[in-house]
Amino acid sequence: MKAALFRLTAVMVKEIRQLRRDRLTFGMVLGMPLMQMLLFGYAINMDVRDLKTAVANQSGSMLSQRFIADVRQTQVADIIITTDSPQSLEALLRRGEISVGIHIPSDFDRRLTDPHRPAAHLLIDGTDPTITSVANQLSALVPDAPSGLTDTRHIEVRPYFNPEQRSAVNIVPGLLGTILTMTMMLFTAVAIVRERERGNLELLINTPVSTPELMVGKVVPYILIGLAQVALIVALGQVLFKVPFAGTIGNLYLGAVVFITANLALGLLISTVARTQFQAMQMTFFIMLPSILLSGFMFPFEGMPAFAQFLGECLPNTHFIRIARGVMLRGADLGDLAGELRSLGLIALVALGLAMARFSRRLD
Repeated sequence: MKAALFRLTAVMVKEIRQLRRDRLTFGMVLGMPLMQMLLFGYAINMDVRDLKTAVANQSGSMLSQRFIADVRQTQVADIIITTDSPQSLEALLRRGEISVGIHIPSDFDRRLTDPHRPAAHLLIDGTDPTITSVANQLSALVPDAPSGLTDTRHIEVRPYFNPEQRSAVNIVPGLLGTILTMTMMLFTAVAIVRERERGNLELLINTPVSTPELMVGKVVPYILIGLAQVALIVALGQVLFKVPFAGTIGNLYLGAVVFITANLALGLLISTVARTQFQAMQMTFFIMLPSILLSGFMFPFEGMPAFAQFLGECLPNTHFIRIARGVMLRGADLGDLAGELRSLGLIALVALGLAMARFSRRLD
């Protein structure tokens, strides 16, 4: 019994020493729970705040001004644009510049006592169900009717792009980016590591293939695989879940190419850091978790604190989910999505440049 206890202790000490020598794994053992605690405990917030809002106040009366002031005080809506017509509000919603549009008709005061007409309209981006639920809070803020008149006030909520408010309409475009993130980044994260473990890297070094040629050669086949995944997910979304497709498939594919390239570049960067395929998979998970939680796929992006939104903006999935929802649900074109495409292109260039620099240094 004593001998068995001694041998067991020896194995435990050996395992701890081996773990201490593997600094990358040791760091992930400590870093993973820390990151999860910060993400779930602080960054993830279901209380939506500061929704980008535009107002078209055609009345200008004191009651309408009081209504707008009440909306500001809720801190749910951040009024960033003032316009003059409901058509302008619709255009802003379609371009994704706002999440909520408030239209106050010229006869707002009279409508407060008219049971047959809404006093005002809330135009909501229905692609995000959390925004639709928040609209109910805003619709309860309509001011009291003028004194001496019967109070029949109500505000009409108009959810755009998902009038049936089906969850699948919101989930499928987001799922498209999340699935591509998981598969594309993992494929390339183990690419260089696998070559090294199998001894193929030395053979590649002795060939005339340059570093950029090797990197691009690794990336291009996976881009084609990723585009095939896009076609499969979109087709299944339409056949099984009746998800509408308001835009053009060319715009979606253009965004997908840039997005897949960014993910593959991040995967290549991971593969130049990791020493084993297991480490590469661990590091991939380190990026995938915030890509799911901070991208706006599961939780409202507007409800996150500023530093979490900054991290989310640095992740490719955040921008592609906006592109996918914009093209598929709002019918957005390339002009509307230019900012998201630029962000994806910048992430791809930086990650690919770092991957090439690290790979060249390791060859030296």
